[in-house]
Amino acid sequence: MYLTKEKKEEIFAEYGKGAKDSGSVEAQIALFTYRIQHLTELMKKNKKDQVSERALVTLVGKRRRQLDYLKDVDIERYRAIIKKLNLRK
Repeated sequence: MYLTKEKKEEIFAEYGKGAKDSGSVEAQIALFTYRIQHLTELMKKNKKDQVSERALVTLVGKRRRQLDYLKDVDIERYRAIIKKLNLRK
């Protein structure tokens, strides 16, 4: 399994407020980004995997909605997470 409990806690500790903070927007965006990167690599190997492609598109949409929300609420936190995760905008 590519996403273990320890890896999640590491992501939450780095981008959230703590290792158990799974609810903050930054932590969720970071987790979505990690999962998107994994599915992107999977799609490079298996081009005809339609289930993984749908999951990838769904995750990209979820991350986009979270980023739009963060941009509306606090533009500085939005800019910080974009810079930290190297996302283009």
